[in-house]
Amino acid sequence: MNKDSVLYAFGAILLGAVGIWFHDFALQWQPVPKGLPAYGMLAYVSGLLLIAGGVAMLSRKGERLGALLLASFFGLWVVALHLPNAIAGWKHIGAWNAPAEFTFATMGGVALFSTGAGAMRGTLAKVARILAGASCIVFGLAHFNYLEFTASMVPAWIPPNQKFWAAVTGAGHLAAGLALVGGYRARLAATLEAAMMACFVVLLHIPLVVAAPSHINWVMLAVASTFTGAAWLVRKHAT
Repeated sequence: MNKDSVLYAFGAILLGAVGIWFHDFALQWQPVPKGLPAYGMLAYVSGLLLIAGGVAMLSRKGERLGALLLASFFGLWVVALHLPNAIAGWKHIGAWNAPAEFTFATMGGVALFSTGAGAMRGTLAKVARILAGASCIVFGLAHFNYLEFTASMVPAWIPPNQKFWAAVTGAGHLAAGLALVGGYRARLAATLEAAMMACFVVLLHIPLVVAAPSHINWVMLAVASTFTGAAWLVRKHAT
């Protein structure tokens, strides 16, 4: 087992298990139309694919295959489910946040898959770094554009105040994104991005699940864990 892949794999497995348990897709992160034929069955298939990819990543032999499966599946979400809405509302940064989130998740898998890609390794690793960075820039811009909403997500007990941390995390996303896109101290930038996302998991999402184990809270925990794992894989493998 490669310990660098564990969190990414765990996030995918949890997201799949949550989908199967609640008989549904991942809400706004996987906005499949309710009227789609065989909606329920497809939700189960989605969950099983996520679990299969995550489980495969937990073994050395299946790690790259699992990374490819998850990167392909997350990439499909971006292209089929999120980009049409983003293009329709292209003037608003909020429209680009959802495709940026799962582009970021996709790049974790691409970064890991690149390690055994032969002559394509450098190209894939660079693509993973640049697109992960571009995603972080979108996260930062969205934080500032929706500062009040972002602040409302910060636990009120953390000093000095919620708006301060909303601004700090937005600036952190922007700084990490610019460093990754520009290739300047990219490993440090991805490390700090992973650490910040891990803080979201520990300080926000785990307490929410403990307080109210609803579908939305479980999905947010799984998604945030996946993003944290993706940041770590970009840090480890992207050049």
